[in-house]
Amino acid sequence: MIKRTLESVIKNKMASGKALVLLGARQTGKTTLLQMLLRDSRFLFLNGDDPSVQAELAKVNTRQLARIIGDHTVVFIDEAQRIPGVGLGLKIITDRFPQVQLLVSGSSSFELTQSVNEPLTGRKWEYILYPLSWAEIENHFGYLESEQLLETRLIYGNYPEIVVHLGEERERLQQLVNSYLYRDILSFADIRKPEVLSRLLQALALQVGSEVNFTELAQITGVNKATVSNYIDILEKGFIIFRLSSLSRNLRNEIKQNRKVYFYDNGVRNMIIGNFQSLDLRSDKGALWENFLISERIKLNHYTGAYAHNYFWRTRQQQEVDYVEEKDGNITAWEFKWRPQGAKISSTFLNAYNATAKIIHRENFREFIMPQGGVAQ
Repeated sequence: MIKRTLESVIKNKMASGKALVLLGARQTGKTTLLQMLLRDSRFLFLNGDDPSVQAELAKVNTRQLARIIGDHTVVFIDEAQRIPGVGLGLKIITDRFPQVQLLVSGSSSFELTQSVNEPLTGRKWEYILYPLSWAEIENHFGYLESEQLLETRLIYGNYPEIVVHLGEERERLQQLVNSYLYRDILSFADIRKPEVLSRLLQALALQVGSEVNFTELAQITGVNKATVSNYIDILEKGFIIFRLSSLSRNLRNEIKQNRKVYFYDNGVRNMIIGNFQSLDLRSDKGALWENFLISERIKLNHYTGAYAHNYFWRTRQQQEVDYVEEKDGNITAWEFKWRPQGAKISSTFLNAYNATAKIIHRENFREFIMPQGGVAQ
């Protein structure tokens, strides 16, 4: 098993008197991680995908929960978003059973967050488990093997099942995408036009690293802008994509309120467009590299508790910066290039924001996506 960074983070929060909520897409390893944490404990496991569990927990009171929990001091509810009205039951457990450590997992922040945010206000620690990070992969396989497989990761992504089954990536990615994107997303979001979701995903996949235009996406998908916005929001809450907004504060000619869309996993993105060609044959090498680096940076910041705001920057004169972070009042800019020759960062941006800057390329990328300046933990 590949050790996850969040294992120690969550372990340190056990017995804190609060519920532990772990979100993330299916197949990222949420159940495996929590079961590993509890491997030496006696715990009650309740699977939210099980109709009998759904029926038992849908309408509960303190007496019913006492009967269900028995003498267990640890309760793990998996895929909790499947249980109608689950938030009330979780609130009762945290309030009325202080001796019980509650762990909850869910693959849809769209549903689970709606259910638990108000009932568990001030009563939970919440984390997201992403596909494997580069640090997790390097810790498991070692520096040399990980370096040798970098291009494989850019093409097939970092889902645990994909990483550990070399040679079976396409078949397993197809199953993952079809079973998750086109079953779970459609199911929990009550999307009635799967063909629209499919066209939207393909359009977004082809525009990775570019600014997205909702009017253009509406024309491509044949629905209105409001529906496009709603579907993108659902895909974000299902941990398929995420957005970067444009930084705009100092200059009149800065692009305002624009968005770029990235995928949490390169493999999912490539499966959607059906392209697994090697990097040397691809016209989208730069987009793959940018998507990989920014998604890895998102994982790093979340796992290390770095509270940074993320942006891109562009002016109407086409001056741009790939990625910008604001942290503790300081602004840092990065440009991403597979090869560093000729790369530079806009002096207009650096002067306007008093920012520091760095070019990230094939030879130094670890310093951007590894904790403590490139040291695996």
